[in-house]
Amino acid sequence: MRFLASSSLLLTLPGIGSAWQNPEPKGRDVTKIYAGSCAACHGADLSGGSASSLADSVWRFGGDDASLAASIRDGHPKEGMPAMRQSLNDAEIRGLIIYIREHTAAYERAHTKYNAPAPGTVVQSEQQAFKMESVVEAGLDDPWSIAFLPDGRMLVTERPGRLRLIESGHLQPELIQGVPPVFGGEGGLLDVKLHPDYAQPGNDWVYLTYGDKLPNGLGLAAVLRGRIRHGAFVDQQQIFKADPSLYREGGMRFGSRLLFDHQGHLFFSVGDRAHPGDEQDLSRPNGKIHRVNLDGSIPPDNPFVHRAGAMASIWSYGHRNPQGLAFNPVTGDLWEAEHGPRGGDEINIVRPAHNYGWPVITYGMNYDGTPITDHTAQSGMEQPITYYLPSIAVASLAFYTGDRFPSWKNNLILSSLAGQELRRLVVKDHSVTHQEILFKGIGRVRDVAVGPDGFLYIVLNQPGRLERLVPADLPLRTESRTR
Repeated sequence: MRFLASSSLLLTLPGIGSAWQNPEPKGRDVTKIYAGSCAACHGADLSGGSASSLADSVWRFGGDDASLAASIRDGHPKEGMPAMRQSLNDAEIRGLIIYIREHTAAYERAHTKYNAPAPGTVVQSEQQAFKMESVVEAGLDDPWSIAFLPDGRMLVTERPGRLRLIESGHLQPELIQGVPPVFGGEGGLLDVKLHPDYAQPGNDWVYLTYGDKLPNGLGLAAVLRGRIRHGAFVDQQQIFKADPSLYREGGMRFGSRLLFDHQGHLFFSVGDRAHPGDEQDLSRPNGKIHRVNLDGSIPPDNPFVHRAGAMASIWSYGHRNPQGLAFNPVTGDLWEAEHGPRGGDEINIVRPAHNYGWPVITYGMNYDGTPITDHTAQSGMEQPITYYLPSIAVASLAFYTGDRFPSWKNNLILSSLAGQELRRLVVKDHSVTHQEILFKGIGRVRDVAVGPDGFLYIVLNQPGRLERLVPADLPLRTESRTR
């Protein structure tokens, strides 16, 4: 068992507020700014008036962020567009750009037809025709993650704190007993993974992440492993549990995802717990990616092992709410998906000791429409490989490594919650060269995984269902399923 103790503050960043949910705003609500300064010409819904539409992505003076900022800041007086540099600060200009992007995305959604497959219907994507097949149609309560046992059964976690078995397409009514109590809200019972050599004698460990709750109501993500024996979770060993002094109040942003490498290490993510500034503090576990040995001990080559005051398990920092981790099978790079605020979901390549910027830099703004900052980049802080504005609420990641969909080989599959999407990302080296929305609008896609049969399994947490994607020419299964 590995406990990581509190220590003195290592990094203090001036100007970072201590607000509970997001950083202190650096300006006014952009909705009100738009209504007062822009709507009279561009229309209350951005669809145009005496001036052109801002929603259709048709730009006379450039549509990239820098061009939009210049148009707002300096205006185009000959065209009747006044300069706003005297009335708006840089953060408010950035907020307006985010606001415009949200409306252009809404316009695109309204004018685009997306696949929304029902079970059994054929979907023709760009490269592969597929069908969606139900595995468990009902009975799951806010499922979060799945894992495939060697005997063909599956484990599934339910956020309220239940670990369950799926056997031959049937959700077993009996719960696996002995799972620890969990913190509610965005905590709960989260990821589940099997030891990479689970089938070997003595290695039948099941790893769980969960929101751990103290008697005083504070909480933080923790990692536990145990064995399943006769319907119970036994032989439990705590892999990661921070010192109680490092726990935080509130039910938001726990993370959390597990991932093994081929060198005997376990990576896991811990959300920032909605306490801006903690992500930049190496004495705190939240807002970080961690790396430990399979028994929870610290690898001697971790980047901050010899840094005074730093937590030795930290691999990278400056993260907001990471919920997706996957290794690129071609390059070996560690890819990560994390929730941004209102806008600014990120896909990153995670490297040891690197700082991913939150909340100092971001492509998003506060949920209430107030801007966080005008800084989207800063020296010493990593840029995302790609980001989503508006947010789609990125969740799980999986590189497709099976043979059932050969045209998707080594593509990155991304699930989303608010966007209710499953996306296919074409990856080349350290960049995303193309994205396709495979489907949209059938539910919040919490987890995606490549099964040992080569099919893509997806967990829908609202409604609680488990589905899989199969090639269009594969006959549908005929065995009965849980209803």
